[in-house]
Amino acid sequence: MATSPAAPDAASEPKSRSGGVQSLDRAFSLLEIMADAGGEVSLSRLADASGLPLPTIHRIIRTLLSNGYVRQLPSRRYALGPRLIGLGDSASRMLGTWARPHLTHLVDELGETANLAMLDGDKVVYVAQVPSQHAMRMFTEVGRRVPAHSAGVGKALLAQLPERDALSTLRRTGMPAATDRTITAPEDFVAEMNRIRERGYAIDDGEQEVGVRCLAVPVQGGPALTAVSISGPEARVSWDFVERAAPIVRHTALQLAGDLDHRD
Repeated sequence: MATSPAAPDAASEPKSRSGGVQSLDRAFSLLEIMADAGGEVSLSRLADASGLPLPTIHRIIRTLLSNGYVRQLPSRRYALGPRLIGLGDSASRMLGTWARPHLTHLVDELGETANLAMLDGDKVVYVAQVPSQHAMRMFTEVGRRVPAHSAGVGKALLAQLPERDALSTLRRTGMPAATDRTITAPEDFVAEMNRIRERGYAIDDGEQEVGVRCLAVPVQGGPALTAVSISGPEARVSWDFVERAAPIVRHTALQLAGDLDHRD
């Protein structure tokens, strides 16, 4: 009697060139394309960006849909699903735990509040903070989401993206003025990103909150797009302070990137 072939399992799944399971690589690739597009995307965009054939995309998307990692909108576009929220929250907490010793080192060295933030969709989310010991100090609630264009950490993060992707983010969010110093014109922000890339750090000079200055450095080479910052009142975070602090924050960002890669 003829028997039908057994369904493939994880052990028989073709492996990708990186040594992983190919279907998992493809599923994660599609999720990352959705995230890079702001959280939702059309099927044609998935096909163009991934280079995968439509039947393959349909098969992977059906699995992600059934497990809640993707949802389909009334417009027939696909969006990141609610099951990812719990995973993201857990990952953010772990990231904050790993970063805290590095942030504590910054506070010990420089005396001002240290933060770790990451790009979450089109906005910046703060995932860890070690506060200054000064009575007057900066406090940003962990989990707070802010527009990227007005925050030092956001500027450092956007400067790591291709210019087209950074400007696409700004078009989706707009560039509202938080203070009279906020950069609100795309062409001015492009010039600012060039300055950040040249000097290796970003400055928020009272652009998010009046009287507050922040120095932020991207954590390059880590497994996620993150940035570390030091911030405080303008009276203490002077331009002389910025010049002294920049190499210290850059070194801490480099150490953090190495630590995260080691843990990955």
